[in-house]
Amino acid sequence: MTGNHKNKSITRRRAIAVTGGTVAAGGLAVAGYQSAFADTTTEADASATASATSTNSGACVLMSSVTEGPYYLDGALVRKDITEGKSGVPLTLRITVQDTTDSCNPVAGAAVEIWHCDAWGYYSGYTTANPGGSAPAESEDGSTANDNTYLRGYQIANGNGVVKFETIFPGWYTPRTCHIHVRVHTGGAKEDGTYEGGKINYTGQLFFDDDAAEAIFALEPYSKHSGSYTTLDNDMVYDGGGASSGLLTLEPVHKKDPSKGYKGFITLGIDPDAESTGAGSGGGGTPPSGAPGDAPTGTPPSDAPSDSASPSSSASS
Repeated sequence: MTGNHKNKSITRRRAIAVTGGTVAAGGLAVAGYQSAFADTTTEADASATASATSTNSGACVLMSSVTEGPYYLDGALVRKDITEGKSGVPLTLRITVQDTTDSCNPVAGAAVEIWHCDAWGYYSGYTTANPGGSAPAESEDGSTANDNTYLRGYQIANGNGVVKFETIFPGWYTPRTCHIHVRVHTGGAKEDGTYEGGKINYTGQLFFDDDAAEAIFALEPYSKHSGSYTTLDNDMVYDGGGASSGLLTLEPVHKKDPSKGYKGFITLGIDPDAESTGAGSGGGGTPPSGAPGDAPTGTPPSDAPSDSASPSSSASS
């Protein structure tokens, strides 16, 4: 299996996702997820909240691209809820995309793509990769586990440049801190349930405050994954730059009960004319042991754009 194997099995993955295929990680269920995060605000209210929160933490700053990592897959579905039944603490993400070359105007129509690991550190499509430490096996049925598409998806930005995802708080894997991968695409269009064409303007990662992460990892199902968790200060990708380096602003749904979930906000400042492969530069680590031998380790899939228009951090996962 490679990091870009759309022709082999993505059609089957789409079919499973659309028909409700799930792989439950066990522990804390996402029962009541929809009601807990019912979108009772208007679109304008949501975008205003995201913009106001991000403005206080580095809005309209050109983001530096970093590596896409070894677990990217083509053909993610355009959808708001990317959980596919995965268990974990609910996380609602509101991401605002702004044009740093044009008075910080919103980039309406931008396609924001995210992907991240589950509560035990596993990525869909790469479920045999060992997340490090001690974690339960991702699936009882290894023959079909990699056909799932959990925790991957696109959303198309509204007129205010805002997208919203419903997911779970990611787990961790050695040697990385808790993170979400993100790409911003422009110039393409929704086709066959995914996003096709255009170019990649930004490849980055979103990060979480250590205190919030550690509180989450003490809960089920996260606590079933034991081992040495990498903090922000020791991560190979996060450079300490706050929001401009991908650090999310987090708001707990219930201040005294982290299991109720979080809302995360960030503004991504991009140059819509630039292209970014997310290839990174130099070394910076290897994927967890057990990762597919032909998975990319710091280089993009072979059909990705060849030019990178923004600075890159040295990392590979």
